[in-house]
Amino acid sequence: MRKITTIIALTAISLINIGCDRFLDIQPEGKIIPVTSEDYRKVLTSAYSKYPVHKSLVALRTDETNLDDNGVDFISYREIAMWKDSNYDSTSAELPWLSFYTVNFYLNQIINEGSKTMQDSPEKNQILAEAYALRAYLYFDLVNLYGKPYNSATASTDKGVPINLEIDLEEVLKPSSVQEVYNQVHADIKKAEGLMVEQTQALGVNYRFSKTALLAFEARTALYEGDWNKALNYADQVLAVKGDLSNLNTVNTPPNHYASPESIMALDNTWDNSIKVLSFASPELISSYNTPADKRFGMYFEKNGSKYKVIKGGSLEFKVSFRTAEQYFIKSEALLKLNKLTEAKETLLKVLKNRYTPDGYTSVQNAVNSMDSTAFMNFILDERFREFALEGQRWFDLRRANQKKISHTISGKEYILQQNDPRYTIEYPMSAKKNNPNL
Repeated sequence: MRKITTIIALTAISLINIGCDRFLDIQPEGKIIPVTSEDYRKVLTSAYSKYPVHKSLVALRTDETNLDDNGVDFISYREIAMWKDSNYDSTSAELPWLSFYTVNFYLNQIINEGSKTMQDSPEKNQILAEAYALRAYLYFDLVNLYGKPYNSATASTDKGVPINLEIDLEEVLKPSSVQEVYNQVHADIKKAEGLMVEQTQALGVNYRFSKTALLAFEARTALYEGDWNKALNYADQVLAVKGDLSNLNTVNTPPNHYASPESIMALDNTWDNSIKVLSFASPELISSYNTPADKRFGMYFEKNGSKYKVIKGGSLEFKVSFRTAEQYFIKSEALLKLNKLTEAKETLLKVLKNRYTPDGYTSVQNAVNSMDSTAFMNFILDERFREFALEGQRWFDLRRANQKKISHTISGKEYILQQNDPRYTIEYPMSAKKNNPNL
C-alpha cells in the first residue's frame, strides 16, 4: 500500500498541466502550500482535469461496440472487450484505479486543509462544495465499476472499494462494502448541498458542479439504488430549473454537446478519440434505430463501408456528465415503478417528440400508448440504449437491469458474457492488487 500511495503523492505534487506545480501536499524548499481560495481553485481545477477517462473503455464491454481487429491499438484494448479482467498480458490496457485515487488525494487536501486555511467567503464555500461533490461522484463511479450493482438486501456485505478521506500516505486501504461506499457518497453530497453557491455554471466552466448538477447526480444515484420516490423528487427539482430539450428536427447539434441547451454538467470525456478510431458501432446498436424516423441516427453515426463509425463524440466539445434528457428518463422510470404508467409515458414522450420526425413520433406515440407496464419498462431501456449511446451509461444500465448475454467476435473467435455473468462486476485491476494485498 505504501508503494501505491507514494505514486499518488508523486503524481499529485506535479500538477503540471495547468500551472499548479507550485502547490504541494508537503513543503520542500522553493515550493509553497496552497492557502487562499485562488490557490485551492487551481488545485480543484487540476482535480477536474485529471478525472479518469474511463467510460469509453467500459463501452468496449457493452453491446454498443465492436473492435476493429486492424486498429493500431487493437492489442491494447482487446482483453477489455473479451471481459478478461485477470492475467492481462503486458500490452493490455487496464481500467483506471490509481487515477481515481490521485484525484481523491487532491480532493482530500482541499477538504481537510483548505477548509482550515481559506478565509470565509462564498468562493470558499463553492470550492469546498465542488470538492465534496466531485469526491462523491468519484466514489459513485468507482463502486459502480468495481462493486456489485446496488441491492439493498446485500449491499452491506457486497464488497465495494476502499474509501480514503485522509491525506495520510501510510494508511492501508481495505475495501468497504457497497453500502458503506453509497453512505459516503450521500454524506459528501449532503456536505456539498450545504455549501454550494452556484445554481448553474457558465458555459466554458460547466465542467464544474453546481446546485443543479448536484441534483442531477442525486437523481441518478437514487435511480441506481431503486429509491423511486427520491429519484422522482430530484429529477423534478432539476427539470424545474432546467428542462430544455434539443429539438433534433430543427437543430444540427447533438444533445450531448457541452453547449447544448440540455447540458447540465460537462466533465466526462465519454468517447475518447483513441477508442473512437478503434471501434465501430455494433450491428445491434445500429439496428435498434428506426433510421428514417429517428433524427439521432445521422447525428450519432456515419457509414464507413459496411459498418458505422460513431461520430457522436471523440473531442472535448462532446464532454457530458449530466443532461436534461436523462432527468426525463429517470422521472419516467420512477413514475412507472410507482405505478403511474400514464404519467410515465407522458414524461418520456416529451423527449421522443424532439428525437423523431413528426410522422415517426406519431408512430412511436401510438405504440407507447398501447403498452402495458412490462412492455413500457423494456421500451424505456431500449430508448436509453439509443438516446445515451456511447455516453458511458450502457454498462451501468445493463448491470442494474437485466445483465443480458453479450457476444463479441474478436480476431475470428467468439467471446461470450453470459446472462448474470460474475464479470458484470469488474475485477480490481491487476496493478492495484499487486500494490495492495488487502484488495
